[in-house]
Formats: sequence, structure tokens, C-alpha cells
Amino acid sequence: MSVSRVLVVGDANLDLVLRGDVVPRFGQAEQLLDGADLVLGSSAGIVAAGLARLGVATALAARVGADLFGVRTRELLSAAGVDTSHVLSSPEPTGLSVILSAPDDRAILTLVGAISALSDADVQNAASALEPAHVHVASFFLVPAVAAALPARLESLRAAGMTTSLDTNWDPSGRWEGVRECLAYLDVLLPNAAEAMALSRAIGDDPDDPEDAARRLAARGPAVVVKDGSRGGFAVADGSLVRAPSRPVRVVDTTGAGDSFAAGFLAARLEGRPLADAVRWAVAAGSLSTRGVGGTDGQPTRGELLAALGEGDSS
Repeated sequence: MSVSRVLVVGDANLDLVLRGDVVPRFGQAEQLLDGADLVLGSSAGIVAAGLARLGVATALAARVGADLFGVRTRELLSAAGVDTSHVLSSPEPTGLSVILSAPDDRAILTLVGAISALSDADVQNAASALEPAHVHVASFFLVPAVAAALPARLESLRAAGMTTSLDTNWDPSGRWEGVRECLAYLDVLLPNAAEAMALSRAIGDDPDDPEDAARRLAARGPAVVVKDGSRGGFAVADGSLVRAPSRPVRVVDTTGAGDSFAAGFLAARLEGRPLADAVRWAVAAGSLSTRGVGGTDGQPTRGELLAALGEGDSS
């Protein structure tokens, strides 16, 4: 099967996933955990690994530190099949996220470190060298230099014939600034339901619910594909809404499920599949990813995803 190269842009770091009695109690109280795993994290890193797992030739542009965590981040990306030639070193320490993972929710504590050192020049150099068919940007609010230049960069990528997508992830500042200027140049926006509401409100709308928020965002340019938790996912494009329900799986860890969702959607669209099929791929990829600890251990292969959807593997 012939697939197009994707350049993923954004964060690269490890996740320390802690499971069990994870709600902190101060006063020097010692708590015993059920599990602790140091795994590949980061929205961009998990999307890149998910795409590679689905058979899509994928590269990542990101920054890590010249330290053991940076070495391990590159190792895990390479082991997943991701081209790391544009994962560059910076003087800052490699970013790290500590995930306090409960069965139905999680808290995330992040050291940004080298993540924020990624520049627009890094993105330009990677896109020029690789000439990808598609560029996906993740963790908008953790890469401020990339975010500031992104409207112009997206416009230039589109002029060069590349399609683009953006998953902003949550804004730690709560301001949600800078995304509005990108919407006219984006092909796909990939928020979760809460992010869709926040983004819509930030551009002056007053949405009734996530579907209404998605319609309002889509009216400004991109197809809007929403991760809707236990309800599955949906997409709004060209005035139409399509939805796919969640899939039953034995959940081990939900970390990174939204990023695997994004990988499934992009892989389907790069194959030329219709929007409804792409949303089904997205929900299946996100659901199956929760079978393992961290964002990548449970990610499906293309064959596993097609089997879960009741389709034959045509690869």
C-alpha cells in the first residue's frame, strides 16, 4: 500500500504514568501505587507513533534536551517507526509529564523544558527537507514560537500543496489566544469536546454544546473533528455532521487516546477514505489505544484496526 509522508510538529517527551492511589495528600503521607511506567509521551510524539503503527511514513519535528530523557525519547520514537531526523537537541532539559492516572480521569503535571524551544525555522526546515503531503501540529500552547508564526506558516504550506491539521490540546493559561488566526488556513481542527467549547468561546461565540461549538468553528474554515470521550467522536464539515459511537474495550489507561484518535483520522483521510469512515477509524484507534499503559503501547496496527471495524486488511 502506498502512503503519504506526514510531518508531525510539536512536543516530544516521556510520560511517567502513575496508577493506583494517585490523589496526592500532603503532610508527608506516603502512598503506595499499583504501577509506575516511563513511556513515550507528548501529543505530537503519540500521534507520530500512531500514524507509523498504521503504516503511514511519518516524521516528527520537535526539541529535546541533551540528556538521558532526550536519548530515550528518540529511542522510543525510532522503535515506533518514526523518522527522528528533525528531533533536535536544545540546552534545556527534555520535557516530562507526570500522569496521575485513575480509571475514569487523569491529572497531568508537565515540565515544558526543551519543548518550547521548537521554532518556526525548525518547522520550515523540516517541511522543506521532507516535502510531506500533510503537516499536523500538536500542543499549540507549549510551542510559543511555532504558535506565533503558525498562521503564516500554514498559509505557506497550503500554497506548497500540503494539507494541514491542528490539535491545540489544553491551554494551561486559559486564554486560548492565537488559534482564531489559524482557522482560515487549516484543513482539519482536532479538539476534544471541552477544547471545542473553549476555542469557540475564545473567538467570541456562545455555543450551546460541543456540536454547536464544532459547527461554529467549522464555519471559519476547517473540518472540525471532535474527540467526545465515552460518546465516541464526530466531525463537522461542509455543513454536515457525522458521528461514530465509542467501542467497548477493556481500558487499562486512557493516556494519549485522543492522540491515537487523531492518528486514526489522519491515516484514513490520507488513504482517501470518506469523512464518515475516517471518524470510525479515529474512534477505533483511540479506543484500542487504551488497552496498554501510556499513549503508545496499545496503539493498533492497520490490520488490528480494520479487524476491529469488521473490514478485511487490504494492505
